[in-house]
Amino acid sequence: MKLIRFGHPGKEKPGVVIDNVYYDASTFGEDYNEHFFETNGLQRLEQYLHYNKKNLPKLPEGARIGSPVARPSKIVCIGLNYADHAKETGAAIPTEPVIFLKSTTALCGPYDNVIIPKDSVKTDWEVELAVVIGKKASYVDESETDDFIAGYCLHNDLSEREFQLERNGTWDKGKGCDTFAPLGPWLVTKDEVADTDHLGLWLTVNGKKMQKGNTSNFIFKIPFLVSYVSRFMTLLPGDVISTGTPPGVGLGMNPQVYLKEGDVMELGIDGMGTAKQKCIAYAPH
Repeated sequence: MKLIRFGHPGKEKPGVVIDNVYYDASTFGEDYNEHFFETNGLQRLEQYLHYNKKNLPKLPEGARIGSPVARPSKIVCIGLNYADHAKETGAAIPTEPVIFLKSTTALCGPYDNVIIPKDSVKTDWEVELAVVIGKKASYVDESETDDFIAGYCLHNDLSEREFQLERNGTWDKGKGCDTFAPLGPWLVTKDEVADTDHLGLWLTVNGKKMQKGNTSNFIFKIPFLVSYVSRFMTLLPGDVISTGTPPGVGLGMNPQVYLKEGDVMELGIDGMGTAKQKCIAYAPH
């Protein structure tokens, strides 16, 4: 299945994609949140669609698509998980996964505008494959991690590099700004993804290809990452683990290149759909 959420920010309703058509599944009666995943929601939704899919209305033209999962308890990110990306940023190849957290208030839809933060001069892009956790996971054995995965989706791990690297603190400073976690368009259930180790990723800025990579170049593969993260924190249903970005980020260029007002990012992953975000300047509410 491909799950979507649509509607105004904070008021999204559940939907599904069937044969490339977007449908309103709000009569299912539940959002795609922690409770949904925790209570075998995917199986219940599948059964619901079996009996009701012919009656689902198509989404209205121009409907906003939100994050395919409601605000999770946490967004866990893996840094430097592609050797060629670590090299371009001048970092050592990690011997264990680098973990940081992205604020859940950074979550937004795949086509929403990205706000360049106040006083930012180094906002950067990062296309990534995200894993959505399906059930509570703590000290999970690597061989059993598939049982704990609900599905996968496209993520742009936006980063403000000055905040992240030059402001005397952890990476989180540059990772959790509003709109810095566009997710989706779809949550693709794991049964529809044959091999997460051979997925192509790409990202363009204003039509120019910046990133082109493949998950075959992961330093740490998904089963290991889920097991590893679960040693340090309990993963709850609906939580997101973002698995790192391939080379081609602005930080790694010479001279470095960063996003500015009006820039447009487009990105995609094999089987995960595509997303598009325009950069706008911060303005007080």
